[in-house]
Amino acid sequence: MKNSSILLTAAMMFTAIFATAQCNNHQASTSNNDHATSNVVYVQNWHYNQTPDIVGVAMSDKNFATLVAAVKAADLVKTLQGDGPFTVFAPTNAAFDKLPEGTVANLLKPENKAKLQAVLTYHVLAGKVTASDIIESIKRNGGGFMTKTVQGDPIYASIVDGKVVLEDAQGRTSIITATDIEASNGVVHVIDTVVLPE
Repeated sequence: MKNSSILLTAAMMFTAIFATAQCNNHQASTSNNDHATSNVVYVQNWHYNQTPDIVGVAMSDKNFATLVAAVKAADLVKTLQGDGPFTVFAPTNAAFDKLPEGTVANLLKPENKAKLQAVLTYHVLAGKVTASDIIESIKRNGGGFMTKTVQGDPIYASIVDGKVVLEDAQGRTSIITATDIEASNGVVHVIDTVVLPE
């Protein structure tokens, strides 16, 4: 009888300890989920970062604030969130600042939506074109090559002083300053000057 009481007491203690441990584990799991952000998916306490789409890439960097505002004003958000794939030459805020004073404000007006769409889609290529693809095409074509943009007008790429340079339909040039920013529906290359269609 005495042995039975000892065994019963031990069993109850083990059950209490196990229940406490389970409760603590649940609290830890809940705490992890509380820290989850919109771009992180948790699967049984393992997580991975989701690659954002092209619009998400631009929105995540304050240096693209003007570009994001332009994309919204042109109603191109859903388009650039589409399956693609797309290649985007993304002008920074500083690139937009190079335009004549008042140009950006004028383009953002509702009555100039079609013109703004033309400017923005001139920065987009259909398909995913990496930096190495661009360089290989330049070399394969004797120092430069022309490719058609989504807007319809061509853009010319070449290498000048070791840098990849884009030349637009108006003869303006823009240097690619950063390459191969991955997006779920394509790739983004950063440029230092806004390129313009004809």
